[in-house]
Amino acid sequence: MEKAGVNLFKELCLECQKINPVQLPSLALAYIGDSVYELAVRQYLLSQGAVKVNQLHKKAVRYVRAGSQAKALFALEGNLTEEEIAVVRRGRNAKSATLPKNADIMEYRHATALEALIGYLYLQGNTDRMLEVINLAINAIELN
Repeated sequence: MEKAGVNLFKELCLECQKINPVQLPSLALAYIGDSVYELAVRQYLLSQGAVKVNQLHKKAVRYVRAGSQAKALFALEGNLTEEEIAVVRRGRNAKSATLPKNADIMEYRHATALEALIGYLYLQGNTDRMLEVINLAINAIELN
């Protein structure tokens, strides 16, 4: 992520100081984490030179689909703190009211866990670690 993106996340996180992510349900963490992750992916794709909207969408799907997010989470496992592992576990075990359309239930739960972790870090205001996790996830997806 480039400097402008980091500054944007830090400015947005000023409002996050009013929210205690520990008290939020895992699906609420995943809700915000999904948005933050998708924004980061879109910014990444723009930085890679993709500018046509159709091309951007097709490339973004590769990073945001449940199967890719699940693989990224597995690649991150050795780089997580105990606190982050606990957030991931909560996110993975959360019971969603909706069923995935294009993924199996385990992929969907692992994707939700990654999104919950990103949301947790974002709401904590820990943008440096959040961006590190996002970069690790993107790199893991790039390798597959």
